[in-house]
Amino acid sequence: MSAPLWPAPVASGPVTATVALPGSKSVTNRALPLAALAEGRGRVRLALRSRDADLMTDGLRKLGAAMTPSNATTSAVDWEMTPGPLIGGGHIDTGLAGTVMRFLPPIAALADSDVSFDGDAHARKRPMGTILDALRGLGAHVAGDRLPFTIRGPITGGEVTVDASGSSQFVSGLMLAAARFPKGVTVRHVGRPVPSMPHIAMTVQMLRARGVEVDDLEPYVWRVLPGPIAAIDFTVEPDLSNAAPFFAAAMVTGGSVTIPHWPAETTQPGDRLRELLTDMGARVELTSEGLTVSGGSIKGVDVNLRDEAELTPTIVAIAALADSPTRIRGVAHIRGHETDRIAALATEINRLGGDARETDDGLEIFPKPLHDGVFHSYDDHRMATAGAVIGLAVPGVEVENIATTAKTLPEFATMWTTMLQGDAS
Repeated sequence: MSAPLWPAPVASGPVTATVALPGSKSVTNRALPLAALAEGRGRVRLALRSRDADLMTDGLRKLGAAMTPSNATTSAVDWEMTPGPLIGGGHIDTGLAGTVMRFLPPIAALADSDVSFDGDAHARKRPMGTILDALRGLGAHVAGDRLPFTIRGPITGGEVTVDASGSSQFVSGLMLAAARFPKGVTVRHVGRPVPSMPHIAMTVQMLRARGVEVDDLEPYVWRVLPGPIAAIDFTVEPDLSNAAPFFAAAMVTGGSVTIPHWPAETTQPGDRLRELLTDMGARVELTSEGLTVSGGSIKGVDVNLRDEAELTPTIVAIAALADSPTRIRGVAHIRGHETDRIAALATEINRLGGDARETDDGLEIFPKPLHDGVFHSYDDHRMATAGAVIGLAVPGVEVENIATTAKTLPEFATMWTTMLQGDAS
């Protein structure tokens, strides 16, 4: 049975809106495991509610964490976290969530018995060998090399060498639980450059904020010393990467969109939108009201997105509507994301009459007039939002399975329609 099609709304004029975003998935899915591993009761405020975050919550509960919600809305919740003894014997559903399939196995290695993992059909194709081999090297018993697999402790920790060129999540996953390993952990990376380094910086910052000692002075080496993880009261930032399609709407329509509460300093890779969208012709201004992006003519760019690869689908969508070619480099690793995003983006842009070409490590986009048609999402939330961006300017675009955006941005379709009316929250 095919997924339903969503008629992407066409903008009738310049979009002018304020869009309040829910919390960061990347921050939420680090804060929750750290709170579950802490030495006492803590809180995670304004945590995201989405499919990925719900899968993380369910997994932590199966591992023994007590979690009490309050102030819950459709997209946010405050969690009171009470850590308990880590227990095994359960099954954890990872869905398509990279953070769940890579952050929870090291914690499961601390449990008192076997923990099994499995996920969606495409999740079984996502690379997992790096972290599973690392856990074996640190003392854990692992049955399987990708989903489905089973983890059993005890884990001792120590030093391990990995090739994390496929995902920074391999490093972050080992670090998040490492303070609870008897020997801590030293992770050494060998191989091509690690993508999405800001996400590792986010992990380091969040560990240090909880009193964990981390040494990252040596390039591509991270040492986490064993010790307690402090329980704190923590508030999650808005998800800056999820701002991308809304800012794109301002650019595509020549309008203006403001995202409130944009942090002055952050480790979120999405903050690079300020630079990227400026280079593509937007006017970008950070004030006490938030970050505002105003559109004009759209220019093509030559850009390396290795550290901000999650922005690639939106940048490609904007580039398809630009006045000059764009080249995106450094994102070969997104072939292993929710889908092969390089192939998917090229296929869908070309399906609508565009000219997008795959390269070894990215894409080249040569703008051409686009026409109506179905934009397939491949069950990938960022593919779906890219289709929505193109649909603002191209009548007759239908996005397959817009509901997949619930992975990180619940109620996207409603927010999108409301934005076109002047506000979204």
